[in-house]
Amino acid sequence: MTFFEAINFDILKKSFQNPIFATMINPFTDEYFMKKALQEAEMAFEKGEIPVGAIIVVADKVIARSHNLTELLNDVTAHAEMQSITAAANFLGGKYLKDCTLYVTLEPCQMCAGALYWSQISKIVFGARDEQRGFINMGTKLHPKTTVVSGVMANEAADLMKRFFLERRK
Repeated sequence: MTFFEAINFDILKKSFQNPIFATMINPFTDEYFMKKALQEAEMAFEKGEIPVGAIIVVADKVIARSHNLTELLNDVTAHAEMQSITAAANFLGGKYLKDCTLYVTLEPCQMCAGALYWSQISKIVFGARDEQRGFINMGTKLHPKTTVVSGVMANEAADLMKRFFLERRK
């Protein structure tokens, strides 16, 4: 983060703490950011990748975005979450994502949940559940300070996955 970006974050935080702005509605909702993650998932779909998209946000600013790249990179670890974690850490200049939120269209798998644990990310918001490989059913624990919100735009995320696999089976 540059000096000027740090100043802008401070100004942004202080402006929302001002009582004058207390009654204003913050347009940056979980749905707003999930739409951006869904745009990433659409890009994956167009490339023939499993359509999962992810973004990482700090202080209402997108600092990382990616989608699955496992086919393109021939790398089983190139999940959207893993790519976004790396990009966010590089942007911030450190490996911990304590003030960050991950928005991802599909519940993270065990591998991604492990990486998210080690990153100490503050919040994870996901769309559709992954009943077979998701971290919840696998019993994977996240960092104790990480909060999880599930089901944000779940239907849209699930529909994209269904459409992808239906087209692959033609």
